[in-house]
Amino acid sequence: MKKIVVFLLILVFLSPFAYFIVASVAVNYRFPLLWPEGWTMDNWQQIFRTNNGLFDSVFTSLLISVVTAAVSTSAGFVISKTLAYHTKRSLFNILAYLPYSFSPVIYAYCLYFFFNKSQLSGHIVGVLLAQFILTFPFSIILFLNHWNTELKAVEELTYTLGGSVTQAWRRVIIPMSKSILLLCFFQTFLISWFEYGLTSVIGLGKVHTLTIKVYQYIGESNLGFAALASCLLVFPPLILLWFNRHFMLANNNQYA
Repeated sequence: MKKIVVFLLILVFLSPFAYFIVASVAVNYRFPLLWPEGWTMDNWQQIFRTNNGLFDSVFTSLLISVVTAAVSTSAGFVISKTLAYHTKRSLFNILAYLPYSFSPVIYAYCLYFFFNKSQLSGHIVGVLLAQFILTFPFSIILFLNHWNTELKAVEELTYTLGGSVTQAWRRVIIPMSKSILLLCFFQTFLISWFEYGLTSVIGLGKVHTLTIKVYQYIGESNLGFAALASCLLVFPPLILLWFNRHFMLANNNQYA
């Protein structure tokens, strides 16, 4: 009975991904048809053509997500160390939750005035900054509990043995924090990768990420391209999550 339940859960989990793949290679796949009339790879071949901008949207999404995740993780890791040992730590922790207390679209419109005045709206730099404002507090929340008494004691021991601040960071703090650094990078990458509200408002429809493309194709009733864009949107994060899990298991076995 347990194996049947597990199999059904796996089937339910995989069914949306299977539908994306089928719809992306299907010909005349419309309701109420249970099966498409034919198959074609024409939609997938469009990825490498420049006329529809799909390849550019993949590159734009990767660029924004990687840069946002790297900057948010680095800045959050360094700044959270100061905040974690501050007397107002609880206040900073509460403030970090504020960006997530209301809709990203409403949050984007609150920021839009400042981006418009700075002439950053409609540019990829503006979208990067807007997503950093969203992901940076997340990294602070994630890292605050990482700075515990044990890590602080090891750091102070490094100084006692004659180590410099640079040596403490390079040889003690960062090696001991590899797991949470990678976790934060992947989490902020996913937030940026799937982000729609800030990108659509701050980007003014000029910064075409994959999420923007998915909504565009859905609005055009283009099932094939919408399914293709959804595959490109969903599968890379799954690969990254698998890599993250593999790294975490290997790291745990190393210190076991």
